[in-house]
Amino acid sequence: MGPDTVRTLHVWQEGIAVVRDSYALTAGWPKSEMFGLTNQVRRAAVSIPSNLAEGKGRGSRGELVRFARIAPGSTYELDTLLQIATELKFSDDSTIMALQNRLSCLARRISTYIQSHNPRPTTYSPS
Repeated sequence: MGPDTVRTLHVWQEGIAVVRDSYALTAGWPKSEMFGLTNQVRRAAVSIPSNLAEGKGRGSRGELVRFARIAPGSTYELDTLLQIATELKFSDDSTIMALQNRLSCLARRISTYIQSHNPRPTTYSPS
């Protein structure tokens, strides 16, 4: 298993697209925010595909699920940061909303990805 295997995951590819969009969005933000909101948005975005990749690279289903469960937290964090940027009028509302919609879709897909890899709980039935 090498780094190429994670690149075939659609959910990871979508995470990379969110990173690209986040960097493009924040490029036009005030320079005074470079070490503030801009940095936080970029870090939260990067965290999403990074955790998916780390989980995949660990080589076990349990680790895959454990790291994948971190990614939705980053989607919520990023959504909140984008809402703050909207309130502060850092970008056009429709541009931020488009990224938030993409992020919402990604969060749902990550949830599906986790469910598809999570070992099914066994039920105990007395004999």
